[in-house]
Amino acid sequence: FDAARTLLAELDALDAAGRLTAHGRALASLPMHPRLAHLALRGGRTALCADLVALLSERDVVRPDGPATVDADLRLRVEALRGERPHVPGGRVDTNAVRAVRTEGERWRRAWNARDSLPRTRSGGGETLDAVGPLVALAYPDRVAQRVGENSAGARYRMRDGRTALLDRTQPLADAPFLALAALDDRPAGARVFLAAPLTEADIEAAFADQIVSDDTVTWDGAAVRARRTVRLGAVVLRETRLATPDPDAVAVAAAFMDGLRAAGIAALPWSKDATRLRERLAFLHHHDADGWPDVSDAALLDTLDVWLGLHLAGLSRLSDLSRLDLTGLLAGLAGWGRRAEIDRLAPSHVTVPSGSSIPLDYSEPDAPVLAVRVQEVFGLRDTPRVLGGHVPAVMHLLSPAGRPAQVTRDLASFWATGYFDVRKDLRGRYPKHSWPDDPTTAEPTARVRRR
Repeated sequence: FDAARTLLAELDALDAAGRLTAHGRALASLPMHPRLAHLALRGGRTALCADLVALLSERDVVRPDGPATVDADLRLRVEALRGERPHVPGGRVDTNAVRAVRTEGERWRRAWNARDSLPRTRSGGGETLDAVGPLVALAYPDRVAQRVGENSAGARYRMRDGRTALLDRTQPLADAPFLALAALDDRPAGARVFLAAPLTEADIEAAFADQIVSDDTVTWDGAAVRARRTVRLGAVVLRETRLATPDPDAVAVAAAFMDGLRAAGIAALPWSKDATRLRERLAFLHHHDADGWPDVSDAALLDTLDVWLGLHLAGLSRLSDLSRLDLTGLLAGLAGWGRRAEIDRLAPSHVTVPSGSSIPLDYSEPDAPVLAVRVQEVFGLRDTPRVLGGHVPAVMHLLSPAGRPAQVTRDLASFWATGYFDVRKDLRGRYPKHSWPDDPTTAEPTARVRRR
């Protein structure tokens, strides 16, 4: 029932509210299927209209002749009806069927001439064979079809309603960009085409001007937001054009940008060293206090893109434009603008060691930050530096004067008491010009790489 109402609307028999139109009443007054009545009235009740109504009402006038596929071109049937074509590729003209169709066509011409009250609106063209496709499209507006590719079964055509149909690739019409399909089998997907006629884009625009729509779409192409304008009749795309510049303030642009980022992943954002370090510090805080600090994992940031990033995408349309973003500031805002001091207190970015150097803390492992520092710079430091208000000790990577790992510890006092002396022996052998005191807890620290 819904399909019938949709078809009647496409035949202009019903208006947008589902009420019968004047044209619909005219269709109902003709004793034929509404499809054919629409062809007759909109086509102008010409001789060609009568021939097509008769051809589409009766059995095919061409019979298969051997294993070859019969040519599906409806224009050949019109020529056979007019006596201009005794043979059709792959088949033979059935003279008895031709006589029956001619009789039926003449009957329709006489009936139309006797009913002068019927309108003679013309949009189907003249009497040449070029008009066959546009006239068939009037009868089958739902079967206006566009070639969308081919497979082993034949050329694939997508119809206005989204269904697909196959035309044997040996058919001369198989290269036509648009067809009006007059006869199909009843397969729900990949229906076979038995009768069709070619159309041009201009034919479709002339016949369906009031039903063609233009859509602007914004999508992500992997590197930038692209805007395209699509002119279509249902699922049949007449043309697509690329718009030079999407509206930089459009919500659709930001949405497409975020779709692109979701596909590319958080790593596609231009993470500076400062932004990466702040993110790692926030991840450390969240790891130890999930309720108090935001989740800044890849998955969480992707899920909340519209919250922390969406409003800042205005004017951006390319991945390269992301360099304008202050990700450090955006992450700080995600944590709360008034909490930057608290972040610095609980997860400081650097620790000042006895040598006076400010050494960065590495929070890439949220269990505990890593403090990588030369052994000589922490002479005199008795206890392991701690973060998170003194609750979490740093993992100290104690380095040689050349910056190579010498020892890893989370308990500096224990290292000074026991492990230092073995490490000292090794380092003294490799770096004899450096000072390696007996009591590192009272020795003077130094940041110099070489001894004076």
